[in-house]
Amino acid sequence: MSPFPLLFLVVIPALCKATQIPFSSTTTSRFYFGGYGDLESERWDLDVEPSMNATENLIFETISSLLQQWPNTRYRNGHTIVPAHILPGTLLYHGRSDPNLPTGPEWTATDPEHSTVFCRTTDDKGCWHITLVATRLLNVLYFDGSSAAKMPYGSMDTQDIIAWGLVNSTRYFAEQERLAALCTWGKPLGIDGFVRMEMDFEVMLCDFTAGLEVESMLNLEIVDSDPSPPIKHRINQDLARLYYDINSFGARVIRRDIEVIRAGGHHNTFPGETRIQLDLSRLISFYDTELVPSLVEPRLKTKSRLAHRLERISSEDIKAVMHRLEDTYSSPAATSGIDWFTLLRVIKDRYADRLELIRDILNETTTSRFTDDLRARNIHVQLTVMMQPYLLYSMNSTSHSPSPFNSSTSWAKPAFELCSTAHTRYISSSLVLSSALTPSEILILRAVEGTTKEICRTVTNMWVRGVEAGLHQDEKSDEDEPPRPQVSTARLFDSWRVEVERLMSWLDWSIWLKCRPRCAIGEICYLPTWPFFRWSTGSPPGFPGRGHRGPPPHGFAFGGKEQEDADWFDPQPTCHRIIQPLDY
Repeated sequence: MSPFPLLFLVVIPALCKATQIPFSSTTTSRFYFGGYGDLESERWDLDVEPSMNATENLIFETISSLLQQWPNTRYRNGHTIVPAHILPGTLLYHGRSDPNLPTGPEWTATDPEHSTVFCRTTDDKGCWHITLVATRLLNVLYFDGSSAAKMPYGSMDTQDIIAWGLVNSTRYFAEQERLAALCTWGKPLGIDGFVRMEMDFEVMLCDFTAGLEVESMLNLEIVDSDPSPPIKHRINQDLARLYYDINSFGARVIRRDIEVIRAGGHHNTFPGETRIQLDLSRLISFYDTELVPSLVEPRLKTKSRLAHRLERISSEDIKAVMHRLEDTYSSPAATSGIDWFTLLRVIKDRYADRLELIRDILNETTTSRFTDDLRARNIHVQLTVMMQPYLLYSMNSTSHSPSPFNSSTSWAKPAFELCSTAHTRYISSSLVLSSALTPSEILILRAVEGTTKEICRTVTNMWVRGVEAGLHQDEKSDEDEPPRPQVSTARLFDSWRVEVERLMSWLDWSIWLKCRPRCAIGEICYLPTWPFFRWSTGSPPGFPGRGHRGPPPHGFAFGGKEQEDADWFDPQPTCHRIIQPLDY
């Protein structure tokens, strides 16, 4: 028997209930704080925009991007700390110049393309590559952003707060000291290691023998030899490689670097690096304005999210963060069991492509009235698809068209509210679920509510403008003869363009950052990441006051093209060849 009749029977009572029972404050989340004003009358006002202090969009995007290479390369300065674990049977990799297992804290990679970069030696006897396997659940702590990028602009702020109790931009190369301090702090809490990201993900282990076994220790041929000598500490290896001119390495070393980037690229998008299992019920966000109020003002003074960092966090807020974090380990609380990752993904999947399509249609250039009218109807169709589940019969939307442009939109409030609360209403209406939420889950819930509210406010307003233009009545008309809107399409397009561009800028979802046009065969879409930068003149911004021999060191020599200094501060995707010939 088809499942659809049963589903129909379930949905119909729900819709009837929605049309018969008026909304009240009890239907929305009691935890809601969307930053739209405190007055109840403003809650569903379609003209009230989010507050400048609102961070729900930032929390939503950072959490939905956790353990994904692409968005965390774009925004290097992480703002989220998440307890996590690594399951038994997971393999980790470590490259070195000798067959000795590290006796102290050291680095491992989640992909062998990454670890073999550090498999090197001074003689011709090959290098050593160790594969470790987890024999029990490993407790780790994840730092989002490009938290392994050794740069003084904020990528290591969250680690430094835990390691040293303050942000110290002068110690970004103090890797051994940082890891030792992190392990000292984490030992009483049962933390086995820490997860970070640079061109790929890495796990910094505090003890190679705790919950791990050596699966293999292989003496490998060094296929892509590096002319720089092996150095004891990994950070010095990284620094030495960065200080060499890549042009003197030849194509073999370039190929190795490319493969590290490609391995990291396997985790570019959802679900990301799945070998790390995050516990979102215990996450800490520095965008939490209640937990970290001292960062609100510094954020308002910055021009871009790219410049957000923790440099001006107060000592009181650091204490509050550390207390919350340590409490999640010492006194773990019961959770609601809600799959937050899936919830965030469902929302992105529903709106991301349609908003992008609307923007692209609006940005088309045309002079044909017929084409403009068809574009208007195509856009309104997309808006209607997004609004359809919330268009109550009692609203009688067709009776409102056509009407003067920018007339009252109050009649659409029921759809706005239904849309805004569709993904979270069940949480607040369930005493079992709402009472089981941890502080971290309440934060996520607020982020979802605030984000969906602004999406739905914007989409509802855009849809209403289409209704006013008579487009809602026209959707049953012949596609070959699209009826003309009742208002100027230019005026309608201007209104829609402002709304969709403002919304997409506010959401700032990394899924919209891509190479346009798409890359050709033999190319990848590359987002500049540490340490593979190139710049046009002068010293690399990441090394103020440091000397280097010869010309400015080059990192990732894709096709011989140089990226500008902006790669450090505002990375943008470009297509680069990954097979010979690299020059083009």
